Amino acid sequence: MCANDMRAAAVLAVPFLIRIAADTRHPYRAGALAEASSPARARYFGVASRDELLLHRAGNQDGDPYDDYGVEVTGYPAGWSVAAARAAITADIALLQPLLGDPDPSIRIHAAYTMATAADHDRAVRASFQDRLAAEQDPAVSAALVLATAEVTRAHPHSPTIAWMRERWRQQTQAPEVRLAAAIGWLCLTDEPVPDDLRAAVDDLATDERAQAMDDLPWMAIASGSDETGLQRCVRKMLHPDQPDPPDCDDPWAPRR
Repeated sequence: MCANDMRAAAVLAVPFLIRIAADTRHPYRAGALAEASSPARARYFGVASRDELLLHRAGNQDGDPYDDYGVEVTGYPAGWSVAAARAAITADIALLQPLLGDPDPSIRIHAAYTMATAADHDRAVRASFQDRLAAEQDPAVSAALVLATAEVTRAHPHSPTIAWMRERWRQQTQAPEVRLAAAIGWLCLTDEPVPDDLRAAVDDLATDERAQAMDDLPWMAIASGSDETGLQRCVRKMLHPDQPDPPDCDDPWAPRR
């Protein structure tokens, strides 16, 4: 709740949350890691368009990358706190990277989600995601690593990674969750028209059961609404943008039907 409205308070906790998560004996490490990146992102519900799902705000015309986050209830620009949170996460990458191999799948997912907000000018963070993906056996964690790779690439464009995403969703030997994550990632990284084979793959793979399971991924959870899972909303917004929103789609407190 603090990260929603008072980032300046929440951001001060980020280094401590990371250290709690890195302590394998701490009983609340999973919860701490799940909240660590909250102040580093724009807070919104149900945003699932190609333009905004993985967006780190572009900033204003003067080049300030944190000038498009609005104002906190304190009256200070929210972007200041976003910048501080991302700086704290970037500074602690060495603590976060081992968590990509943690025995707990939820820790691995949220480690990727947190690291995706870090600055990655030397592409080391993206490389760590792809290195871990080569060894990962859990389909949901693999999908998280693909989405994290896409988010980092959205902030630090890299054309070979866009091609890599295309290969992942086209490759039928990949797990369905990975192919769906790669399709979403590719759509967010390019403004090309949606290829027919991508539509066919998503239509085949995005079952209701799989959509429910993929809401365990924080990117999908934040995109979900009362009438749709995150995956269902991404499919509608990205592949069928002319379809109207369902009732109560913007109410985060409405019960899912």
